[in-house]
Amino acid sequence: MSNIALRVDNLSKLYHIGASLQHYATLRDVLAGWLTKPLRRTRPDRASKNGRQPDTIWALKDVSFEIRPGEVVGIIGRNGAGKSTLLKILSQITEPTYGRAEIFGRVSSLLEVGTGFHPELTGRENIYLNGAILGMRRAEINRKFDEIVAFAEIEKFLDTPVKHYSSGMYVRLAFAVAAHLEPDILIVDEVLAVGDAAFQKKCLGKMGDVATEGRTVLFVSHNMGAIRSLCERSILLMDGQLEIDGPTQAIVNAYLLSVTTMKGDKGEIHWAGGEEAPGCDEVRLSSIHLISHTGKVQNTFQLDKSIVVEVTYIVHKPLRGMRIVLKLKTEEGVIAFASTDHNQQPAELQPGRYMSTVTVPGGILNRNKYYIHLSVDIPGVKVLIPGTEYLSLTCIGESAHGSNFPENWPGVFALRLEWSFERLDSMD
Repeated sequence: MSNIALRVDNLSKLYHIGASLQHYATLRDVLAGWLTKPLRRTRPDRASKNGRQPDTIWALKDVSFEIRPGEVVGIIGRNGAGKSTLLKILSQITEPTYGRAEIFGRVSSLLEVGTGFHPELTGRENIYLNGAILGMRRAEINRKFDEIVAFAEIEKFLDTPVKHYSSGMYVRLAFAVAAHLEPDILIVDEVLAVGDAAFQKKCLGKMGDVATEGRTVLFVSHNMGAIRSLCERSILLMDGQLEIDGPTQAIVNAYLLSVTTMKGDKGEIHWAGGEEAPGCDEVRLSSIHLISHTGKVQNTFQLDKSIVVEVTYIVHKPLRGMRIVLKLKTEEGVIAFASTDHNQQPAELQPGRYMSTVTVPGGILNRNKYYIHLSVDIPGVKVLIPGTEYLSLTCIGESAHGSNFPENWPGVFALRLEWSFERLDSMD
């Protein structure tokens, strides 16, 4: 068995923006492209002096790394960093502009809802279809069939065409097939966010089991907690390039620092709109502000003063049961607390612009640096915006633990608890 499961060498992908909408290739174009493809791969920058033409973008640029069998590697980065493009190339869904990826073993991928499923076939038929695509014999699929169905929780709909499945059912079956048909390499994108919280937890547990069986896992997620718990090693992509590769804790810290630094780390973050903003077809974030008790936007707060978190978002389609979930995390990834506006939200949100606001009282937090982690979901139904650390804040000032000695105290909270004191007897 090779000591390398996957090798990526100078992998790059150039996209022509809007080209697919403006031009249909003729037979002459196809033949010309086929004849010149080897030349383009070895000479990527001939088209222009700087390797980029007008209306083009490098989704990936000169990315190289190796992964050994049995490694669980997290791929992290901001939206547009090139994560999904990388996984599509590794899954052989698209080809690189130049560079190459060598894969040693059978690959199973879960990148988008319904990937690899035929909508007219039933769930049962798609299980066998996916197994055949992976190169499995029918006997192997039969051996895993009941386990796949039980994990996906779709027994009642097993013989229904998958075109009638909800997005959650699609993901449950797709993940069950991908994880149980014993691939050598399992590639999973943030598609798990479509499932409910219980199923996400179930999937993370299964990926951990796959790893202990000696198989390789590549996992893309904005959930730093999941990355920390699953992956000993992670890769950070920024603007299509490999920024840093190493132990997960160091990579996550570098990513969180880059997020706040790139936005000025001034207690606010804004998105112009469109697909750049975190979200989906139903809802997208617009801005997040950290506001002091004086009404000023900032990211440093006195321990005894309140912190207001203001979230604005745009709803594009009617939504029932939506909620904003806020988590405050320490630098170590420990959740200090979680809160939601679920009870304040109306039963149904109509399209429009909205703002949710929450106040964190003063005198609670310890002197420390924290991260604002935000997600949007419909509980028990669907995750609309996966959880991500968007902003950092630092609490400073005199400790509230009840001692006037200047020292740092451990813990997330700095609560001034009520103590009593009395003398019980005399030594006379």
